[in-house]
Amino acid sequence: MHPRSTSLIAVFAAIFSLVLSGCKSAAPPAASQTAATPQAAAFPPRPTVPPPPFKIFHQDSDTYTLVTRPNASDDEIVAILYQLRDAAHAHTFDAIHLSQSFVDARKPIVWFHVYRGAKCASEKYTKGPYPCGASYHGAGDYTLGDYKNPQWDDAVLVHSDGTETHLWDPDAPQAHPPQAQR
Repeated sequence: MHPRSTSLIAVFAAIFSLVLSGCKSAAPPAASQTAATPQAAAFPPRPTVPPPPFKIFHQDSDTYTLVTRPNASDDEIVAILYQLRDAAHAHTFDAIHLSQSFVDARKPIVWFHVYRGAKCASEKYTKGPYPCGASYHGAGDYTLGDYKNPQWDDAVLVHSDGTETHLWDPDAPQAHPPQAQR
């Protein structure tokens, strides 16, 4: 045998053994026995501050527009939204100077829009130029009822940049027992 063919055979044998050893793959990792649990949405805690006073700015067939102090904090707006939720679940809207019969007569939804001060509160009812520009300026919204469940409710805190923070899971049972109305 020619020395060059012996060297060539040795090189091919080395390459072949490397290829074979490199082709051995480890067994695939075992599938996890527990499926990844989806994280529950994080909702902010209920504030401990009392809700500030509010008044009815406007009412139509399915909506209350409410106004409170122009400098109300986010926590105070959230406290109003929880006050509305408590009144809905306890049927005590009359105790907070809103008509329980109006809420009971909803078909099937009633909306509550909460504004900081009256300046922008007319934006939904204005004909002509909007008082605060062509965007929504409400501070918080509470919705009671939907087309399938009259007790469904949802609330959002509306931030100045237009983003919203949902306060609870509207499809979960009420997480907070009603508080005494102030």
